[in-house]
Order: sequence, then C-alpha cells, then structure tokens
Amino acid sequence: MRKLSVCITGHPAVTCHASVGETVVLPCTSTFPEVLNISHSKLYWQRGDDLVHFLHKGHDDLKSQDKRYNGRTSLFLNEVKHGNFSLKLSNVQLQDEAVYSCIYSQTGHQTKKSQIKLNVSDSPSTEEEHQSSGHSQISLISAGDAPHLDVLLLSFHLLVALGVWHLYLGKLTFFSLEAVLDNRASLGRTAL
Repeated sequence: MRKLSVCITGHPAVTCHASVGETVVLPCTSTFPEVLNISHSKLYWQRGDDLVHFLHKGHDDLKSQDKRYNGRTSLFLNEVKHGNFSLKLSNVQLQDEAVYSCIYSQTGHQTKKSQIKLNVSDSPSTEEEHQSSGHSQISLISAGDAPHLDVLLLSFHLLVALGVWHLYLGKLTFFSLEAVLDNRASLGRTAL
C-alpha cells in the first residue's frame, strides 16, 4: 500500500514529511493572470547551490543535475503553464532532508521564489486508526503570511488505495472508499 507524505504550512513556506523509500511531492504554486508561456521561462529546483531539477524553455535540462537526484525527480509538465511548479521526488533517502528552493523566472515577469523543507524519517509513517464512520482527521498548522509563492491549500483530493484524502482550508481528512461510496449525498458534487 502506498503511503501519503504530508506537507504542512509554516516557515519555511511549507514543511513536507516523508519516510525513506517513499515518493513525495514538494508543492510550489503561484497564480498569474494568464497562462504562462513556458517557452520563455526557467524553473529551478535547488538544494543550496546544488541543482535538483531544471526546466528551461519548457523542457527538462538535467545535464547539471546533482548526481544524488539522477532519475528521481520530475515535474508536472502539463501544469507548469498554469503555475504548478511542484517537484515529485521518488525513492526518498535520509540524505534528501533539506530546505529546497523553487525558483521561477519568465521574461516580462517578476522572479518568484519559495522554500520547502523536507523532513525524512527512516521508519514508515504511522497510520491513524480509522473511526467507525470511515474517516479520520489530521489538523495542519495554518499558513502565516508567506513572503514567497502562494502555496495552494484551498482544496484538493488525492485518491489513495482504498480511500480519499481531502485537504480543505488546512484540514486533511481521510475517507475510506467504502464511506465515500456509502455517502450518496455527495454524488455529483465532488471531483478528483
């Protein structure tokens, strides 16, 4: 069963938690008044001075990528033009624990920068016991005034084996698939 890595808002802008071997998404989003022309842009993911991932003019350019990240990083290429600069990091290692910088620049736009801290543990994340209602809740720390990119935390759904995670206004809730299917009141009102 796949584990869900949780990201919490605070300072730096976001702190993500993952266990060794998991895949984690380091979130980085921003809003622009129009669809971005990524053929005139650069997107850097860095760890200090080390290059983790580089997108240049809409294409991955990993020639200068730090060897530790070779074959383990990817972007959501279809979403970059909409301001989703998130980085997917696979097979997380203890040495990956660090503060990462997401830097986006485009001709005619102000450069945007955000920092995301990744905490890594060597043991698997503990899972909460599910209540008989079929869901459990995890409270997240609310975001302060982050001086960097806006991190999208309004609402998202993530389908996980046998359940759905729902994040809305800083509260992360797990619903078992059985509970979702039994709740006919939400039919037609939810989307993934």
